[in-house]
Amino acid sequence: MSTETTDRSVRLHRILRAPPERVYRAFLEPEAIAKWNAPHGFTARVHEVDARVGGGYRMSFINFATGTRHDFGGEYRELVPGRRIVVSDRFDDPALGGEITLTVTLEPVSCGTALHILQEGLPDVIPLDLCTLGWQESLTLLAYLVEPEIPDGG
Repeated sequence: MSTETTDRSVRLHRILRAPPERVYRAFLEPEAIAKWNAPHGFTARVHEVDARVGGGYRMSFINFATGTRHDFGGEYRELVPGRRIVVSDRFDDPALGGEITLTVTLEPVSCGTALHILQEGLPDVIPLDLCTLGWQESLTLLAYLVEPEIPDGG
């Protein structure tokens, strides 16, 4: 996995041994999001998902050690099944103000999917290295979810 941080943005790239359609679903289905999206030490609670352009989502990350909760949501701006997701993010806490844009690009490759993530407009209060680390942890969990080939009934 490669990562790059610049100017309040984080870029990540990872190859997953799963088809693009499965990876795409993992970004939009509430149960999947709750399973992989929170970084280590946090749980995720998905309150709502309306996965259509103009629709939105609401969720929370909860610090398991302290119980501190960060609520946020956003709007789906672009959805190209199996290929691309663009979504806005905004924390409810004004100290974490500003709009974040997340662009997820999926590209089929010989062994599965090349996943490209660009997260732009991160608030100054969020250290870019911690954001990158959180994404790396979450993407490991994403791989655990999407890569297994489990036959029906298994």
